[in-house]
Amino acid sequence: MDVCLTLNETRIIGCLLEKETTTPDQYPLTLNSLVSASNQKSNREPVLSLSAQEVLETLGRLVKERLVSEEAGARVSKYRHRFCNTEFSNLQFTDQQRAVICVLFLRGAQTPGEIRSRTNRMAQFSSVKEVEEVLGDMVKQEWVVQLPREAGKRESRYAHLFSGDIDLACVPDPESRADDKVRIKELEHQVMVLQAEIERLNGELDRRTE
Repeated sequence: MDVCLTLNETRIIGCLLEKETTTPDQYPLTLNSLVSASNQKSNREPVLSLSAQEVLETLGRLVKERLVSEEAGARVSKYRHRFCNTEFSNLQFTDQQRAVICVLFLRGAQTPGEIRSRTNRMAQFSSVKEVEEVLGDMVKQEWVVQLPREAGKRESRYAHLFSGDIDLACVPDPESRADDKVRIKELEHQVMVLQAEIERLNGELDRRTE
């Protein structure tokens, strides 16, 4: 895939995709609106604290890459995405696919159940199974990838591939992470034992020097 977006770029494109559907009367967005949308405390993962300058610099790169367009107004410029479903993009998503990409851009890897609940303002899914079917088609298109299932989880998470390929070998194995927790507990116990021994020896040393 030719596109390889940074975190800030996916956040801004995700915000533009979201607001285009959920608040069309406020779209395209001004710089101030984009800053607020990018730094929302809810429905964002991770939560960012981007300055207006950082957002402006990111927009500059996206405009240069022709993924965003700037519309000069009488008072302020406004921005709209050209990422998908436009005459400028080869990416033509269905409403469901577009909604999936949007929430993955805004909130990172998610399970089909999470995706269904978080896309309800942008697209309709009759069931989690329908979400899984859409995700399956998107995996074939190499737009998303299914991650290894985490320990104790019923569903696998899915991540987008517009920020480059994900090396699944580097995704922590649930069992290995469980082993790591056991080792950490053992090390913590050993540290406590050593601390107690040091305190005992210090006490003996103090008594001898009295």
